[in-house]
Amino acid sequence: MIAELRIENLGVIAEATVALGPRLVVLTGETGAGKTMVLTALNLLTGGRADAALVRTGASSSAVEGLFVVPASDAAAARALDAGAELDGDELLVLRTMTASSDGTPGRSRAFLGGRAVPQAVLGEVAESLVTVHGQADQLQLRSAARQREVLDRFAGPAHQDLVVDHRRAWTARQDLAADLHDLVTRADERRHEAELLRAGLAEVERVDPQPGEDTELARLVERLSHVEDLRAASSSAHEALSGTDDVGGAQTCVQSALRALEQVAGHDDVLAELARRTAEVGYLLTDVVTELAGYVDGLAADPVALETAQRRRADLATLTRAHGPDVDAVLAWASQAGLRLLDLDSGDEQITTLRDQLAAADARLGDLGSQVTAGRTAAAARLSSSVSEELSGLAMSGARLDVQVRPTDPGPTGADQVEMLFAAHPDLPLLPLAKAASGGELSRVMLALEVSLAASTPDAMAGTFVFDEVDAGVGGRAAVEVGRRLAQLGRTTQVLVVTHLPQVAAFADHHLVVRRSDGVVRSSDVHPVDGDERLAELARMLSGQDSPTARAHAAELLDRCGVGS
Repeated sequence: MIAELRIENLGVIAEATVALGPRLVVLTGETGAGKTMVLTALNLLTGGRADAALVRTGASSSAVEGLFVVPASDAAAARALDAGAELDGDELLVLRTMTASSDGTPGRSRAFLGGRAVPQAVLGEVAESLVTVHGQADQLQLRSAARQREVLDRFAGPAHQDLVVDHRRAWTARQDLAADLHDLVTRADERRHEAELLRAGLAEVERVDPQPGEDTELARLVERLSHVEDLRAASSSAHEALSGTDDVGGAQTCVQSALRALEQVAGHDDVLAELARRTAEVGYLLTDVVTELAGYVDGLAADPVALETAQRRRADLATLTRAHGPDVDAVLAWASQAGLRLLDLDSGDEQITTLRDQLAAADARLGDLGSQVTAGRTAAAARLSSSVSEELSGLAMSGARLDVQVRPTDPGPTGADQVEMLFAAHPDLPLLPLAKAASGGELSRVMLALEVSLAASTPDAMAGTFVFDEVDAGVGGRAAVEVGRRLAQLGRTTQVLVVTHLPQVAAFADHHLVVRRSDGVVRSSDVHPVDGDERLAELARMLSGQDSPTARAHAAELLDRCGVGS
């Protein structure tokens, strides 16, 4: 339930704190006093769209704060905790702020849940099981077939609603299977063509049989074989320069002379001894290089056949790299993936058979679930028709009847049923679709009768708070008394907040709040609970437009008739 609302700078409300109690709470006041702003505030707290135009003229921002009592077992508490909110026992604080627009720039809205900033949509998710709002827009929604089906499913109970959810999931799974099968069948030629290309490519890779890194090694081999004479001349020249010739000494001779000179005096100086050691290392290194150069020169020979073979091999590899990747390693990676893809393509016929079997099983399951959903709706439709018709009789619509019909239609996510509510306001009138047969006042009473019936059938599934915005529009006299009685009956199982202009409805309230505007704005002192003489005065004003002894007498009589008393 909602324990308290605090509003700042919203519409005509400058600042107001509204304490709400359990059971039936009515909000009354003269037209334009600001009652609707209270509901607007509640709409913002439950995730409604923010409008900067709602910020009170002259204020830079507005804020709405609500204190909700949420049992720990409620789904709303779990969702709030998931969003990072903190609960104080069973109390959840919700805050919504808006800034005014300036220079044509839209204002900004922020939402907070239990001290944590959250997206606006999260407020709506949390409020889903906390608050149900009924207003003129909701009456229009009740005219739609989808809304009528939702009402019937709610009346059928939680087990039936779980069945509807299972059907929706089965429908989605069935549609996915059908889409996959359609894709496989319609793309069969395309898949065959792709498989042929993959086979040709893999056959070419198998024929060439490239090895990892082979293209790099071949490049080095071709480069060496193509420059044999240059390599021989350079290596021979280097060998002579290092080892010397019969006439001229080479680098080895020079190093050896240097080493002998240093060794003669190395014992006299540590620095020269170190240099002599390093010179000896140079000599060893030169000897190794000279030996390897000699071997290189001896082994270097022109091999035109080997060169031609390497070039042909490179050409074969090039055909693969042009088609499948920048180098041989990339070609091998492509071949690995292509093999897996080919296995998938070749299994297409098996997949089609498997999918057809799965689709047949899905259709069978969907048909079974659909039959159960239809059976549940059909049984619930009879009960709901009887319950609402009985409630309408109690709402001063004797002879009015609601007939909920369930007809077969093409299968869809919600089942294979078309749900339609037919209505007749009098016994001698034919049943017609609710959207055509019910006036505004009649539709208000049908909606109230539905909620009372739902409350009686599924009390555990009821929202914590019902909000009715002038649900009594177009209603008067004895019908208004019965509307109030039914609202009070609904209030026995849940909190009910009603904005009303009818004293017959207000007389049934467990808590009566009055909004009075002074100086063009509403402040906390302008929203207060009334009881005793103050309540008589308010009811008198609602009855006659003035507080007079006669009007008060009528108000006292009304309270007596409603079983409240003054």
